[in-house]
Amino acid sequence: MCEAAEPGESEKQPEGAQPGEESDEESGRSRSRDLLLLVGICLAALLLVNAFVARPFTVPSGSMEDTLRPGDRLIANQLAYAFGGHPQRGDVVVFDGTGSFLPESAEQPGFWDNVRSIGRDLGLAPAGNTVYVKRVIGVGGDRVTSTGPDKPITVNGVPVDESSYLAPGDEPSNVAFDIVVPTGKLFVLGDHRSASRDTRDHLGEPGGGFVPEDKVIGRADWVVYPFSRWAVLDRPTAFATIAGTGGHGDQR
Repeated sequence: MCEAAEPGESEKQPEGAQPGEESDEESGRSRSRDLLLLVGICLAALLLVNAFVARPFTVPSGSMEDTLRPGDRLIANQLAYAFGGHPQRGDVVVFDGTGSFLPESAEQPGFWDNVRSIGRDLGLAPAGNTVYVKRVIGVGGDRVTSTGPDKPITVNGVPVDESSYLAPGDEPSNVAFDIVVPTGKLFVLGDHRSASRDTRDHLGEPGGGFVPEDKVIGRADWVVYPFSRWAVLDRPTAFATIAGTGGHGDQR
C-alpha cells in the first residue's frame, strides 16, 4: 500500500529553495540596473557640462603669475559669452591659439585628430599645447599703446593701472607698440609680463597675435585646486575707467 502523504507535504518547497528567494534575485538585478542607469545619467550630464557649460583646465606655465600659477586647476565658464555676449577688457580667457599664437596647419585633420578634438571638447582628453590663458587688454576697435618701460599701457588714450594683478617687479610692457585691435579680435597679455609670450610677441606675424573671439573657449572664473588657492577671478576695477572710450568694449 502506498503511504499516505502527511498533510501539506506535497506543497513543500524543494530542498535549498526558500520562499521569496526568486523575487529577491529579481529585486537585486533591478537595483543593479537602476544603479547603472543613474551612473550613465550622471556621466552624460558631466559630459554635457564639460562640453557646453563649465570646463576644467590646468595652467601649464607661469605666464599668468601671480594670478594663476603652474598646476592651478581653473574652471572656464563657457556660457560667459553665449547669447551675444563678448569678452570684456580685464577678463581672463582660455582660448585656442591656432591662427593667432600658432600658425594654422596646412594639413587636413585626420580621423584620430577629430576624435581627440571631440575628446578635448568633452573634457575627456588634455587640452593640448594650442590652448592658452591670458588677460584681455583691448577689444575690437581699441587703440592700445605702450611707450616701453616705466610707463603704463594706455587703451584709447586712458592709462590702465595694472598694479593689482601684475607680477611683482614686472613692467606693464618693456616693448613699445601702438596698434588698433581689429574688429572681432582681442589683444591679450599675460600678468607675468616678463615671462609671457602674448600678442606683443606676434605683432607683424600672420594673424598678428590678435585672438579671434570665436577662438575663445570660455572665461576663467574660478581657481578650484589646490584648495589653498581657491579664488574667484573678478574683472579688475581698473578697466572701468575705459568704459565708453571707444572700440567695442561696452558690448555684452
